[in-house]
Amino acid sequence: MTRLRIALANIEIPENPEDSVVRAERAVEAAAAAGARIVCFPEAYVPGYPWPPRSRKAVSADFLEAAHERIARAARESRIHVVLGTERYVSDKPRLTALVLRPDGDRAGCQDKVQLDPEEDPLYEAGSDRRIFEVDGFRFGIAICHEGFRYPETVRWAVSNGAQLVFLPHYSEAEPGAFQPTEFADPRNSFHEKAFLCRAAENNCYVAAVNCASPGSPTTSAVIRPDGTLLSHQPYGKPGLLVCDIDPAEATPLLARRLKTYS
Repeated sequence: MTRLRIALANIEIPENPEDSVVRAERAVEAAAAAGARIVCFPEAYVPGYPWPPRSRKAVSADFLEAAHERIARAARESRIHVVLGTERYVSDKPRLTALVLRPDGDRAGCQDKVQLDPEEDPLYEAGSDRRIFEVDGFRFGIAICHEGFRYPETVRWAVSNGAQLVFLPHYSEAEPGAFQPTEFADPRNSFHEKAFLCRAAENNCYVAAVNCASPGSPTTSAVIRPDGTLLSHQPYGKPGLLVCDIDPAEATPLLARRLKTYS
């Protein structure tokens, strides 16, 4: 294998949980039609991230199970790998997670969000471990939003354990009075898009960050090369799939594995 085509679902914020499933099904089909082998969705796209003022009631485990089955069926029908930003229940409190589906619709597993934003503590339970997944012989990890921005160790762990690509599903929407970028990694903007570049360069891996499309969005979806330069990004606020080809041979674990730790 010399190239891998990936797709990032930079699509609209769903109106409600059911709408999130319908939009995700369509995006899976569209990604496969574009020739992608894997498509990744933003954080908690199903059932929708409860960002104010869109705060919603918690959905049930039964709803999530049915939603996951529908997306799995879409993956199977389109023969594509899926990284679905979603929720799941392990106890009585939901976890933010990324559900990884194979092209036959089987579940490869979940990467729960281990490092929660402090504001998420009342709503969610943190995960406790990290995993590596594979698509067509190409290994990848997942760091979800806050943990990828604020805890670079999450990306380094993935690369140290063989990942050549790390997906960074996140959710970020414009706040009143905030800077609204038109150029990627604008110096006047927040640090978040610069973090995409740093996570890639400091680990010699691809970083694929995916956000929803919304007016004035402070971040967009982007793919970063292992040398920390921008490969491709989606125009701000424009719904659609960001599709690009990446070369696994360019991603090495050299810098990640040279880390020396001290007690």
